[in-house]
Amino acid sequence: MAFDIDKYAKNSTAVQWADLDFDEFERDPLSEGTLRTLRYMCDIEYHTVCYMRDLLTTPSHNEPAVGTFMTMWNREEFWHGEALAAVLKRHGVRIDFDELKATRLKLGWQDRLGTVKQTAMSRLVGHDFVAVHMAWGAANEWSATAAYQRLAALESHPVLVPLLKRIAQQETKHVAFYASQARDRLAASKKARKVARFALEKAWGPVGSGVMSESEVTHVMTHLFAGPEGRKLIRDIDAHIAKLPGMDGLRIVEDSMDKRGIAA
Repeated sequence: MAFDIDKYAKNSTAVQWADLDFDEFERDPLSEGTLRTLRYMCDIEYHTVCYMRDLLTTPSHNEPAVGTFMTMWNREEFWHGEALAAVLKRHGVRIDFDELKATRLKLGWQDRLGTVKQTAMSRLVGHDFVAVHMAWGAANEWSATAAYQRLAALESHPVLVPLLKRIAQQETKHVAFYASQARDRLAASKKARKVARFALEKAWGPVGSGVMSESEVTHVMTHLFAGPEGRKLIRDIDAHIAKLPGMDGLRIVEDSMDKRGIAA
């Protein structure tokens, strides 16, 4: 079924948490390991504004549906960051979006699609860059959705769990857009399939790698995906990616886990 971008834009709202009793975090605080993972997730959600900035220099911003989606997606990811920051604040961990954004903008976003900046690659690839962007985004959003769902499954906290499930529900809409766009665009272009496969196979890493320190990436991936159940989720993500046109046989997520020594 085609993704209804107009319906999505009309119904896009902030993730809700006002009805949740955040005082419960003071009575039943989260573990240090979980807080560390949430801090990582919050940082990445807030970082979306930098990613959005760089995409404005690529062919993606000239596509009406993509431009509309990216605007709504950027807002929703910001609100996810706000929700997670509110949880962290209840544990004495302060996250300041403006300070974080300023730091990231000074550093610049070196996308991991290659050794050149995203803008340079988009000029080399041309319009087919949009298909690569959509395939890359689908891989990231499948991973993000799995991460939120997995953390919700690992936790039993009566406030954190429903919040994570609400965030994951919005992430599934992001998956639907990226995946539907990727399927159509990859199916229509042999060049796009070749470039997307090369980019994913050679340069993809877990969401946050290249932005966060490698020690933090490894902590989060271990926390969420170590063990048999976690490995099953990882293989499910790879299975989704492999169903995209021209991506059969890819196991980029499992390879990234193996590279970091995360036990199955």
